[in-house]
Amino acid sequence: MAEFEIIKKLTNILSINDKDVLIGFGDDCACVNVNGKKLLFTADIQVENRHFIKDKITPKDLGWKLVSVNVSDVVACGGVPRWGLISIAVPKNIDISFLEKVYEGINEAKNFYKCEIIGGNTSSANEIIFDLFLTGETEKFISRSNAKEGDLVFISGYTGLSRAGLEILLNNTNNLDNFELELIKYHTRPTARLDLQKKIQKYANSCIDISDGLVADLGHISKMSNKKIVLENIPISPILEKFSKKYSKDPLEYALYGGEDYQLAFTVSKENERYFKDCFKIGYVEKGRGIYLNDKPLKIKGFEHL
Repeated sequence: MAEFEIIKKLTNILSINDKDVLIGFGDDCACVNVNGKKLLFTADIQVENRHFIKDKITPKDLGWKLVSVNVSDVVACGGVPRWGLISIAVPKNIDISFLEKVYEGINEAKNFYKCEIIGGNTSSANEIIFDLFLTGETEKFISRSNAKEGDLVFISGYTGLSRAGLEILLNNTNNLDNFELELIKYHTRPTARLDLQKKIQKYANSCIDISDGLVADLGHISKMSNKKIVLENIPISPILEKFSKKYSKDPLEYALYGGEDYQLAFTVSKENERYFKDCFKIGYVEKGRGIYLNDKPLKIKGFEHL
């Protein structure tokens, strides 16, 4: 079974009966009313040899990335990050200096995003596992399910860079060009778009962070909003162009289907377009279903954990 089929089967078992739960399964975060405040809850995990290869990422970057991918979920729902709990499972012979450097990266990230790690749990495992549970706050929850006909579709930055960086890492290439080193950093040290949080909260109708790939994640907005998304202008980063030329790749394929960029994809009304001049307008929302590039339907595919 595919990842999201498994998720659906398992979450259908769990009924939510608390009226203070405003949003449960199916979005970037859950949202709960606590004495009139909207609190956000999310969790993301980094598993050795699935999400990272130990000798392909510095421990500091691993700690930074663990925090950033969680913050990205909170921002996608219009929120700011607040408090986190971290659980780790590691082999018994783990080098303590490796863990210390991971935690230095976590500390750097939590200071950058102005949130706190306040507890957690520790166990043993055959491979390294870091699992971060993060809470946040928002005045207005921005979901995947509220895209409206006539909305414009934006992304907060270039996509496909992380996938290119990962491929460079896995190819064990020596004497890398500067643009290749830059691409690697987009994979190992992403930065969540907390700088856009206030505008997303105030003006976006729907939003999602780009973790599984642009088309895959827009597919969630399309499905949950019951709308068709038509893409027209997909920006290609100059360094992705250089990568594609050097390795004979199709840059559009990377921009559409590359994952782990942790940019934001969101929809806004035409009257609010003026607030996002620093982002890329890539399409629009209309009646129907699915993701289209001009008049061509796109296969909705992306990264699958299972």
